[in-house]
Amino acid sequence: MQRAMKRTAPILALCALTAGCGGDGTPVASTAPPSHYRAPLRHQPPPSARVQQVPGVEGVIGAEAGTLTRLFGPARLDVWEGDARKLQFAGTPCVLDVFLYPPAAGKAPQATYVEARRASDAREVDRAACIAGLRKSPR
Repeated sequence: MQRAMKRTAPILALCALTAGCGGDGTPVASTAPPSHYRAPLRHQPPPSARVQQVPGVEGVIGAEAGTLTRLFGPARLDVWEGDARKLQFAGTPCVLDVFLYPPAAGKAPQATYVEARRASDAREVDRAACIAGLRKSPR
């Protein structure tokens, strides 16, 4: 029994000391939000789309969907995500993805970016060459 008291006595003393560290019970105001806190989101207009500036994409960049259809024929894919649109044109020389975003609220989306790749292995190809090939390519 005395042996057990020798083991528990230091533990009890430590508990008694730390019990006094709780303060006087007055809540402490924190100036920083807890680490899991997220500020409320404010509705902001989306940033303006960055327009791709590379040689050979003139006539495509800035075009609306109707103009692109006249240049390349019907799109193989026409995908909407929110106010953004992706048109995909394909032919023997390549596959061309054209991304359209509205220049301002309420305006029709315009092409701002293009990607070109080979249909066979999806390797990137020259955008200007793909555009020229699809303009001339029979489908």
